[in-house]
Amino acid sequence: METKKILIVSQNFTMPISNLVRYGSMITFCLFSFLTDAQPDISEKARWEARASAVTIYRDRYGVPHIYGKTDADAVFGMLYAQCEDGFERVEMNYLTALGRVSEVKGEEFIWQDLRARIFFNQDDAKELYAQADFEMKQLLDAFADGINYFLFTHPEVKPKRLTRFEPWMHLLFSEGSIGGDVSSVSLSGLKSFYTGGPLTGQVNNLDIEVRDGSNGLALSPQKSTSGKALFYINPHTTFYFRAEMHVVSDRGPNGSKGMNAYGAVTWGQMFLYQGFNAACGWMHTSSAADVIDHYREKISRNANGFQYQFDGKQLPVVGVSHSIKFLNQGTMEELTIPAYFTHHGPVVAAHEGDWIAVRLMNRPLDALRQSFSRMKAGGYDDFRRTMDIRTNSSNNTVYADSKGNIAYWHGNFMPRRDTTIDWSGLVDGSSSATEWKGLHDQKEMIHILNPPSGWIQNCNSTPFTATGNSVRQEKSFPRYMAPDSENFRGIHAIELLSKAPKQTMESLRTLAFDPYLPGFEIMVPGLVTAVEANRGILNQELWEAAQVLKTWDFKSSRESVAMTLAMVTGRKMIEMLSVLQGPKPSDNLGIVRFINEKLSDFDKIKCLASAMKDLQTGFGNWKVAWGDLNRFQRPAGIENRFDDQKVSLPSGLGSGFWGALATFESRSYGTAKWYGNSGNSFVAVVEFGNKVVAKSILVGGQSCDPLSENFNDQADGYLDGKFKDVLFYRNDVVREAVQKYQPGVRQSEKN
Repeated sequence: METKKILIVSQNFTMPISNLVRYGSMITFCLFSFLTDAQPDISEKARWEARASAVTIYRDRYGVPHIYGKTDADAVFGMLYAQCEDGFERVEMNYLTALGRVSEVKGEEFIWQDLRARIFFNQDDAKELYAQADFEMKQLLDAFADGINYFLFTHPEVKPKRLTRFEPWMHLLFSEGSIGGDVSSVSLSGLKSFYTGGPLTGQVNNLDIEVRDGSNGLALSPQKSTSGKALFYINPHTTFYFRAEMHVVSDRGPNGSKGMNAYGAVTWGQMFLYQGFNAACGWMHTSSAADVIDHYREKISRNANGFQYQFDGKQLPVVGVSHSIKFLNQGTMEELTIPAYFTHHGPVVAAHEGDWIAVRLMNRPLDALRQSFSRMKAGGYDDFRRTMDIRTNSSNNTVYADSKGNIAYWHGNFMPRRDTTIDWSGLVDGSSSATEWKGLHDQKEMIHILNPPSGWIQNCNSTPFTATGNSVRQEKSFPRYMAPDSENFRGIHAIELLSKAPKQTMESLRTLAFDPYLPGFEIMVPGLVTAVEANRGILNQELWEAAQVLKTWDFKSSRESVAMTLAMVTGRKMIEMLSVLQGPKPSDNLGIVRFINEKLSDFDKIKCLASAMKDLQTGFGNWKVAWGDLNRFQRPAGIENRFDDQKVSLPSGLGSGFWGALATFESRSYGTAKWYGNSGNSFVAVVEFGNKVVAKSILVGGQSCDPLSENFNDQADGYLDGKFKDVLFYRNDVVREAVQKYQPGVRQSEKN
């Protein structure tokens, strides 16, 4: 395919070799090589087959793969092979994203996402880290690549979009298992504005930093359970199908050390379970607002040698590195060369009031993989705490429970030590060493809870200071940057339920986590009803009738509720109206709802209700629409979400996490009359620890990404109704219930 080349020219672009420091390895990255089809040599094929012979895969009736390997590396080989069986397209897309090559498949609108990926994590650094890795880690990384490559070798009918061969170092570009990884916080609009507007004219006055939202973790100590055992609830909120369910077992680890037996959710293409449990303990990550990323204002000047930036009274050269990004344009592959800039703080991603903005964030992928993999093998609290000492989980909090009855919480994990007299919440001065990071905080200096008197822990992406209830608050004991998190409606909901709940069973905890109450509407709806009643004389009868439906509502979500439909559609209209209001506005959902309730006039509130009713009338012929008729679950084929009102869908009575639903189901219109869910509850599990671990789980839709598979949508009803399936954790149970048993490389028709 012919490639057309385009160049973004930057005046006085320089590349001072003596000042490249950590970015020096990026020079060769501008010549990004394509991976090409290649048949394995004899030794490679023999290695794959040897690995495959050491792996046995069982599939249960729901298609969940139970991977058994002789060693940790064998198990990793089987993990990746099985993931590719269930959804190679998702594995490949995650690595195209990590490599900064999405635009080769999806076109020029992804150029800036690709550039962002490359300037923060690049393949040459990954290769160097792989070369530095110890023998055990290399074994795991080799097994990761071999598992995918063996799948492609044994499945020639699978046609990759771009990546026909995977290399061990690639996983080091994808060590962050979170859906809201650090790099996603960098504004794409700011990046594009800076590099297309010119280095001195590109301007972004709003950094448009992504706000992470999602996931609940609940842990109950033995004193709060009827069995006298710790209970644990795993409830990540992600875009649907972001993770698959998996069970991975090995007989032994490196040098004859213990193997593993872990169950949970794996992000497509990774060699570790991101949320899950083993026989000894469980871990659940919730997205954190802990401030671990800093945006530095760099004061820029230009001389005959190029751009300079000021630091402690000196002028230092800005480093320039060209990046050539290929992108698909109407069937033709074109190439755009972009000269990117770096200071010692990191890549330049925007401009603001004449200054350049450079971003510093955590970049320790080898340690991150080590931490993520080792926690699957943790034998209890002390072991797990040692994994936390690696300090690379930068975007998440951790809720924990174990078989000894311990429950615990860590707010963040990677935390730069900084000057507490400086406000780190916005742009910081990059010209002074006062704003430099001063190492990392030790775990003992950070927010940590162990076995609280309340007997329970919750985190719903909310402040850690209410994680065990409202009785103890310690904000003043910690730097502000450690926990700027606000309270939210899910946190309020969880605290209310757990504070009043009697001792729990696995089933009652599952029921509690599906409680349909939505506390956000208890603030919004009364104000709307009051506005209608105060203006009854000038309003039509239907507006009055709608207000009465809302007035008698109990603020609970259900398939049958018309009030839920009116509240959701009207609430969304009110939030959209925020853009026309003057002055600063809150960013947290609790603040937003209070703000619209206080600041919107009666007329504006009534206008939003009338607009909602009109939309429902247009789409359904009546404004009296039950929530389950509007709020639908439909699983489209393929990665792209193409929802269709004419195709089969299921009614959902689940609500939005924004308004306080713990069992979150976020839906909207896709140019359709009906709203379709695309994020929220994904893999969910309830676990009881003791002498034996007992668990139940549910996965949105089903395990397979193949619409022809019986496991594509076989969990949909259970997902919507909150009815979980039994987890098969011990080998005797797995073997007894298995519907398939095979080794990697066996064709589907040959499986038992």
